[in-house]
Amino acid sequence: MTDGSTQRPLRADAQRNREKILAAAVRVYTEEGLDARLEHIAKAAGVGSATLYRNFPTREALIEAVYRNEVAQLCAAVPGLLAAKPPYEALHAWTRLFLDYVAAKSGMADVLRAVTAAGNNPHGDSRDMIRRALAELMDACAAVGAIRTDISPADMGAALEGIAVTSARPDQRERAERLLDLTLDGLTARP
Repeated sequence: MTDGSTQRPLRADAQRNREKILAAAVRVYTEEGLDARLEHIAKAAGVGSATLYRNFPTREALIEAVYRNEVAQLCAAVPGLLAAKPPYEALHAWTRLFLDYVAAKSGMADVLRAVTAAGNNPHGDSRDMIRRALAELMDACAAVGAIRTDISPADMGAALEGIAVTSARPDQRERAERLLDLTLDGLTARP
């Protein structure tokens, strides 16, 4: 149980505390980097240190859980977006969530590198998860004729990764959104 997970479902209050810790950890690690103290994260989450350590016994367990949670939230957004919006609009909205995910990941880059150097792999199958989410969105768009069918989710994923690499910083958000719009325009089906 090194990642802070449990075999049985958490009580509602325990789940809320866990979610508050994960959200606070993203903010604190983004602001303070590797030097962030776990006590600062607990305070930012509004929980005691004991609650944080009960959920995440080590710094590495917390970092890995934060990263995995960010990926899971990004991928879990797909069904809700498709239910609430036409497929192309859902894809557009999801690419903005992708930018949010990249910004959080970028802010924690040093922390993630340190965890990876210590022998842990917080990335796991995140690329595959993101590609599956993107494929679901692209399949829905293709089914209604909104996008070209000659571009694979792997190609689109590579384009998103390229945008992320070149425009991940918060001060580059406007540029990243323009690049996303350009990419999505290239994906759009033409008569």
